[in-house]
Amino acid sequence: MSVDSNTVKRVAHLARIKVSDEEAEALKGELNTILGFVEQLGEVDVEGVAPMTSVMPMAMKKRADVVNDGGKADDIVGNAPAAEDHYFQVPKVVE
Repeated sequence: MSVDSNTVKRVAHLARIKVSDEEAEALKGELNTILGFVEQLGEVDVEGVAPMTSVMPMAMKKRADVVNDGGKADDIVGNAPAAEDHYFQVPKVVE
C-alpha cells in the first residue's frame, strides 16, 4: 500500500492537525515506511503460536467479588454543603 500527499493531508485533517505541503511530503515517506513494516508483519508465519499478553507467563491478580458500599460514604459527603443519610442534598431545579 502506498500513501500519496492527498491521503496524508486527509488523515491530518481527520486528526485535526495542520500540515503544510512540505510537511505532507515528509510524512508521506514516514507513513509509507510504517505501512511497509506492517505489511512485513503479515508475512510472518504464526501457525501454532499461542496468543500471549506478556513475554513472561503470569496469572491475573484477582480479588474476591464482594458487594459493599466501599466504607467511604461519610468521607465522600463530608465536604458537601448539605447531605442526609449519605446522599447529597441539592436544591430542586425542575418545577
